[in-house]
Amino acid sequence: MAAISPSPPSSIFAAPGRRFFDRRFPLLRRCSTAPRLAVSSRLFSSRSSPSGTNGFLEDPPPSSSGGDVLHAGPPPSPRSAEGVPVFVTLPANVVGLGGRIVNRKAMVASLKALSLAGVEGVVLEFWWGIVERDNPGVYDWGGYADLVSMASRHGLKVRAIMAFHQCGSGPGDPCWIPLPQWVLKEMDREPDLAYSDRYGRRNKEYISLGCDNLPVLKGRSPIQTYSDFMRSFRDTFKHFLGIVITEVQVGMGPAGELRYPSCPSEKLKQPSSPPELGEFQCYDKNMLASLTACAQNIGMPEWGYGGPLGVSHLTQNPEETTFFRSNGSWNSDYGKFFLEWYSGLLLLHGEILCMATTAIFLHTGVKIFAKVAGIYWHYLTCSHPSELTAGYYNTLTRDGYLPLARLFSKYKMILCCSCFDIQDAEEIKGSKSSPEGFLRQLVYAARMHNLPLSGENSGTILDDKSLDQVIKSSRLSSAGAYESSLSFNYVRMDRQLFDPHNWPRFTRFVRQMSNARTFQAKLDFRGRDQYHSSCSATEEVTRSFAFY
Repeated sequence: MAAISPSPPSSIFAAPGRRFFDRRFPLLRRCSTAPRLAVSSRLFSSRSSPSGTNGFLEDPPPSSSGGDVLHAGPPPSPRSAEGVPVFVTLPANVVGLGGRIVNRKAMVASLKALSLAGVEGVVLEFWWGIVERDNPGVYDWGGYADLVSMASRHGLKVRAIMAFHQCGSGPGDPCWIPLPQWVLKEMDREPDLAYSDRYGRRNKEYISLGCDNLPVLKGRSPIQTYSDFMRSFRDTFKHFLGIVITEVQVGMGPAGELRYPSCPSEKLKQPSSPPELGEFQCYDKNMLASLTACAQNIGMPEWGYGGPLGVSHLTQNPEETTFFRSNGSWNSDYGKFFLEWYSGLLLLHGEILCMATTAIFLHTGVKIFAKVAGIYWHYLTCSHPSELTAGYYNTLTRDGYLPLARLFSKYKMILCCSCFDIQDAEEIKGSKSSPEGFLRQLVYAARMHNLPLSGENSGTILDDKSLDQVIKSSRLSSAGAYESSLSFNYVRMDRQLFDPHNWPRFTRFVRQMSNARTFQAKLDFRGRDQYHSSCSATEEVTRSFAFY
């Protein structure tokens, strides 16, 4: 059957119109007519919609995975509304490339220990490269269905991440999970499906947003493909949604974050990495076509040939560059034009995914999450170069996080961000980096739009200093006259978490975050004698992980 391209939104390469400096996306409001949310859950589907009330499926068909219908177990134990619930992200490779749980014994013991420690739930990445790995539209949810059932049996909630990105640095990485093989073949056939920098280096962590609405994936657009994936997930796990699977986080870019791959994700995951300026990712043909069209429509065609000049090398001092220095061209008419276009396309990509996700999961009882990157390198400079190349138009004179908070608040989503565990004092002296400054600004933007937050740690060091910093950062969201709900996700579970020195520290941290009443409620629900078996449970985990 031929793919049905969604009528809203139209191509991002359409003419931006006469008014360039408009509200919100001054450029992109003219490039695309944003659809309203009063739409069917089939809005971005590549299949025709069956007749039903308001276009919604009244009785979704069974999943194409061919498995049995899944049913939820008993609901998780009751929790107090007070305190900060703690989630733990499971290992990225908990489900192998073949679609099955890698070490079932270790996972059973781990979930038992987490439950006894008072953890609210687990975060599980549903990798596109595993579920739809071989052929388009053929989904294998088997290993993930087993994990959700296991979490349910241990009274743990599940936050499901729709992971449309690559994991790991390459085939030698034990956590290597590429994009689906059929997608990589399409990328080999058409390299411009991948992002490109000024040197022509391709990044295959995530499909370029320049082709969001183009039928480049076997007749489907990337947005249609992501939507079909989420729809299959919804239909497969419908009996768990709102009961066990209480949250869904939609991946919007590299590492699941709404950003450009300005530098490899593996570097961003290492807080000790030297700060980089990053590279603008606007050199694939679709991005260039959009830039050219926008430049021509404001009568400045010479601005549409590529990204800024004078950005220099990745690790160079920003003050030694002509674009990023304090009085550099980032603040010129050209700089404002380019950065507005670059960040505006990213916001439009995020809005399209917000609309698709909220439509698909409407009335399922799950909360929808989206994540932004914690990029704090060069935060104390005037131009904030590392944020600019990632797509966040945040400078000394412009708040780049208010538009993001406004976008997610519009669709009643929850904002996820990292850096809750890092202090400014840990940064390289003279680097002008500030994780605490970045987090304060982001929390302020969230409070301005009454946007709930979910925090994460950037490193995996389980020392008292890092955990105390998480507690301190968590208080930011409830400071002052405004207050928003908050949860915390510890990234991620490994054998070090269950080390005899680390586990008592972690369980104490969970109690401090959740507060004594929440923790006591869970003990009363499960029985006090089970809590006292926590130590033996962690010993079982340690033994199991020896073969992981």
